[in-house]
Amino acid sequence: MQAPWGHIRLRVIWGVATLLGFFSGFQAYYFVSTFTERPSSFPLLLALNLNYWYGWAVLVPAVLWLSRRFPIERAEWVRSIAAHAGGVVVCIFLHAVMVVTGRMVILGAFGPDMRYAGAEGGPAWLQEFQRMFFLNFDWEMMTYWCIVGLSHALRFHYESQARALRESQLETRLVEARLHSLQHQLQPHFLFNTLNTISALMHRDVDAADRMIARLGELLRASLETAGVQEVSLKQELEFLERYLEIEQTRFRDRLIVQFDVHPGVLDALVPNLILQPLVENAIKHGLGPCPSGGTVSISAQPDAGQLVLEVRDDGVGLSAATLSDFNQGVGLANTRSRLQHLYGSDHRFEFRQPAAGGLSVVIVIPLDEVAGELLDEDGMEGVA
Repeated sequence: MQAPWGHIRLRVIWGVATLLGFFSGFQAYYFVSTFTERPSSFPLLLALNLNYWYGWAVLVPAVLWLSRRFPIERAEWVRSIAAHAGGVVVCIFLHAVMVVTGRMVILGAFGPDMRYAGAEGGPAWLQEFQRMFFLNFDWEMMTYWCIVGLSHALRFHYESQARALRESQLETRLVEARLHSLQHQLQPHFLFNTLNTISALMHRDVDAADRMIARLGELLRASLETAGVQEVSLKQELEFLERYLEIEQTRFRDRLIVQFDVHPGVLDALVPNLILQPLVENAIKHGLGPCPSGGTVSISAQPDAGQLVLEVRDDGVGLSAATLSDFNQGVGLANTRSRLQHLYGSDHRFEFRQPAAGGLSVVIVIPLDEVAGELLDEDGMEGVA
């Protein structure tokens, strides 16, 4: 943000005064040369008009200080108006003193015949001061109030900017708090499910349970390394997912087949941390779990017109048409939906689809970051685990 309200840089004040002086000088020269018989001298008229506006440039900081000290607000407008009424008189008095003194110096510098003379030929400083003070009082007063008005306009502008900045910061902190809360909800849920699986294996396959404990330790370490991080690279997300799937394959044995179809150019793309694991867990638990023969879970990541398309598909029992409609309208995986909304707003899609071959497909479409976009090529990565 720039200078607070009531403060204007001196170079701005003097720059504006210079522009007004040149404008008034050209206007005076055109008027004198067009509508009067008097000889016109542009340098003289320019000097006189610059002298006038430079007088106000000297007084502007004091007027701005008064505006800051006595703002015209509903709570104290009487006191402020009284202060500015005194300020008007003092500023007009000082401005007349400066302008008349400067005018006499300028006229004297342009030749002896240009000096002011009184009624008896003597110096006419006081006479010229009185003429300017009383004759120009209304114009001078309007100039003073224009400066006060500008000061208050700047005040409202900067206060509006500061308020918008505070609101933006509060909104950002609120979103971050919500995201952290949603992310922290995932970790206990995942840990609880994994421990249940290990508990079940302990009674029929101790070695498998031991391997799962080791994999769980690796998962927890990876989870702690990204604690509080909202976005990670797709490569990191897939590495975490592979560790999780090793645990699930220990549990399901030959009943679970995993396929990856990932374009190598999107491995550096940023994705929400732990965005795929709940989707894969849901596919295994609800899609393949009820099938005695198990099935296949496919994970795909592909670029598409500046977007990253993530898909988790299973060939399990699928969903009914009514349930699928409810899921697409917001029911189901509410945590994932909320995180995507907070991170990307309307720049994302989260959809449930029913493939013709059966099962369920969950598709997430998010913006593809520029770094990943630069790495895109024609090759893909496919594999079966």
